[in-house]
Amino acid sequence: MYLRDIGPTEIGGFGISNADDLLLIEDIQLVRQTCSVTSVEFDDASVADFFDSQVDAGRQPEQFARVWVHTHPGASPSPSQTDEETFSRCFGGVDWAVMHILAEEGNTYTRARFNVGPGTDRRLRCRTILDCEFPGTDHDQWFEEYRDNVTIDDPFASRRSLTDRYDDTDWWQQPPTAADLWSDRLFEVGR
Repeated sequence: MYLRDIGPTEIGGFGISNADDLLLIEDIQLVRQTCSVTSVEFDDASVADFFDSQVDAGRQPEQFARVWVHTHPGASPSPSQTDEETFSRCFGGVDWAVMHILAEEGNTYTRARFNVGPGTDRRLRCRTILDCEFPGTDHDQWFEEYRDNVTIDDPFASRRSLTDRYDDTDWWQQPPTAADLWSDRLFEVGR
């Protein structure tokens, strides 16, 4: 949920599964990516480095390379055509994979795809368990991971200077936009 709310765009990552229950996601790992309000594009070299580090840590591909997690900045978790194409292109060659989308208001969409035999897709129920011990909760560390890995591509961002954004001369009294609030958060963490 933290990643869903941290910025104004979609964001994506890989779910790290429990070794004994592959559908129990214990962590989400970001890789370098370029994000917009409608898409996430992973950096291929960063994905390769992530896969290498997971193998070096003793994990099997089923534990780190089968669950694609990403957010939608609005309330709809329904996969877009781009989501469907990405899921087919990037996860169509493995025996099984899961696409999980987390949107605002706690809305989720989760689907497993089985690419063996005749192949099939199956919607899954998703449950967030918050009553178990979770020692990895560190918002500052998560924000640093986000800052280090996410590049925002906003084709709609104003190219005008701050003083040109408002017709009135009292532009400093205008309420902050979502982008302004998000930018302020970057400076709070020291960047």
